Amino acid sequence: MHVLWLDPFHGGSHAAVAAGYAARSRHRVTLLSLPIAGGWRWRMHGGAVSFARMARAAHLRPDLIVASDMLDLATFRALSADTLAGIPAAVYFHENQLTYPLPPGRQRDMSLAWINYTSALCADAVIFNSDFHRETFLAAMPALLGRYHDYQELQTVREIAEKSYVLPPGVDLERLKGPPEPDDGPPIILWNSRWEYDKQPEAFFAGLDALEAQGARFRLIIAGEHIDPNAPTFAAVRERWAAHTVHWGYAADHAEYARLLRRSALVVSTAIQEFFGIGVVEAMACGCAPILPRRLNYPHLIPPARHADHLYDNAAGMVCMLRGALADAGANRDIWRAVAAPYGWPMTTPRYDTLFAELAERGRG
Repeated sequence: MHVLWLDPFHGGSHAAVAAGYAARSRHRVTLLSLPIAGGWRWRMHGGAVSFARMARAAHLRPDLIVASDMLDLATFRALSADTLAGIPAAVYFHENQLTYPLPPGRQRDMSLAWINYTSALCADAVIFNSDFHRETFLAAMPALLGRYHDYQELQTVREIAEKSYVLPPGVDLERLKGPPEPDDGPPIILWNSRWEYDKQPEAFFAGLDALEAQGARFRLIIAGEHIDPNAPTFAAVRERWAAHTVHWGYAADHAEYARLLRRSALVVSTAIQEFFGIGVVEAMACGCAPILPRRLNYPHLIPPARHADHLYDNAAGMVCMLRGALADAGANRDIWRAVAAPYGWPMTTPRYDTLFAELAERGRG
């Protein structure tokens, strides 16, 4: 069958999933994308118009359309009805603009949340990257619709729920494989989250302050993406931890990133937003033991039997778990590799292929 994948903000996990699936699927996948340079807000508003024009010019007639959450799918379907009418469409939610936490002082743009809603409403299938994401999105829908004094259409929440599915993002774990990185120093703690408010780097480094005060010995690899490496706060933290640092800064390429992960013993998150957790899965695939907050999607990533030792409830709990994990660093690398394995493309691609074939067949019926 032929799948048309529409990715209006082709970067990060959006691009990795779209291109990764297209390269591995047993189906024929046509990927239409737009660069991230245009900004994600403009892509949500304008991408549908561009994609409708591109699909019309290419004379495409796929068996199934898959769009990311950054596309106004309702507008796309309306503008492409002359050539794509009757083709079933699914929307894949990497994140959403209704429950994504905002920095202090910023007001939520409800027009973007509404695009997510109407895209889900007009889709034949709504696919989320985690159960956590599905549950939070559906739970937030009544409040969005309830903002209006009449014709709230609350029954549509149930309609969306009934056609919703969960497919984790495929992760390219093969590129992370390599020989063990020899290292005889103190265990290395990895931070591979973005340096932004929703990942709370200040909470991470406050925990390291407490850990150091207790006499723990450790080193650091700071490999997350940062917006402004010259920001005063960022520079001050870098100077503060210079004596502990093995690497600081966004990895130059995939090979360097993989080497950094294989050197690390622990991966830590302090995030208040994580609809899946690709960075944690990548670190676990390299044998890193996770120390994560007991919230978001993290409890779904970690086996229940290991929650007590790897999911913390507060800042003190994070420090306590880090101390225990440092003492046991490197002991269970194969266990964490096994936890990450189901999210690799060899395991996820058949799940995508099967669901997409079912949706296409249902559309033909």
